[in-house]
Amino acid sequence: MSLLKTTESKILACIQNDLWARFVTLPNQDRIWTLTLTNKALRKPAEPAHKTPLVMVHGFGGGVGLWIRNMDALSRLRPVYAFDLLGFGRSSRPSFPSDAAKAEEQFVDSIEQWRQSVGLENMILLGHSLGGYLATSYAIQYPSRVSHLILVDPWGFPEQPETQTQEGQGQGTEVVKRPPLPRWVKAIAAVVSLFNPLAVIRAAGPWGPGLVNRFRPDFKRKFEDLFEDDTMTQYIYHCNAQTPSGEVGFRAMSESLGWAKRPMLQRVHQLPPSMPLTMLYGAQSWVGSSSGDKVAQIRDQAYTKVLLIDGASHHVYADQPEEFNSVVENVCNSVN
Repeated sequence: MSLLKTTESKILACIQNDLWARFVTLPNQDRIWTLTLTNKALRKPAEPAHKTPLVMVHGFGGGVGLWIRNMDALSRLRPVYAFDLLGFGRSSRPSFPSDAAKAEEQFVDSIEQWRQSVGLENMILLGHSLGGYLATSYAIQYPSRVSHLILVDPWGFPEQPETQTQEGQGQGTEVVKRPPLPRWVKAIAAVVSLFNPLAVIRAAGPWGPGLVNRFRPDFKRKFEDLFEDDTMTQYIYHCNAQTPSGEVGFRAMSESLGWAKRPMLQRVHQLPPSMPLTMLYGAQSWVGSSSGDKVAQIRDQAYTKVLLIDGASHHVYADQPEEFNSVVENVCNSVN
């Protein structure tokens, strides 16, 4: 954990705006590692106060450091909060139940308790991958707290492989064009049925960082203008070399890596029609955007926008940061 702290400090040193990093303690004494960013230039206390904060929720195996290309830009006009999900990064690593609904509930409860502890009345809620799934679940349960829901390549929406194939044939475009699953996804999928998804990294011991570099060379490339060395792959490694906790919760919610036991497409109609929803997909991602089109059909009476970002894979925010930041800022400005 001390190595994770050191690596993360190196990443956060890139931030130009005012940064407050601390643990937020929940009523059950679990701690959520939290960053708050505000614009140095907006010194007038009245200025950002009326702006709805943006809250960013990372994906599986990630942490707050992955938003390094986005936090400064997005905190120009409003406060930005980013936190490590319960069981991931530097947050507490409690045990999770093996029941899918109960594991999901534990994640969502921790987000609501975090919101109360931080004192946010409402927020623009953005979630990537697993964070998108949990953000949707949160928005269904606490709709009055979410001014706009932004989902970035969200995990866990499609119902089952064969259904998606039929949709793909019906629409005839996106699913057919979708690139094959990357090698690292297949590798994790192969072990997920036997172990926790990232057990291989921990089992590798001192060879773990090299394993991350080998399976995820893209992480180094995505951030190479910020760090010439292995800072980002080291960060990913140290995030996941800890006691598995969030992984256990994720495994409880998954059939296998690509599919959720409780697919969000079955529940997305529970989002209130008054809640605007924006879904961002990487055009080259292994997560198909056909689920986004399905959500738009389900919410045909509600504001639902599905956008594809060219030149981006699953980590849209790191692959095309300028375009990502611009889209998210426009969404935020539409709120206030």
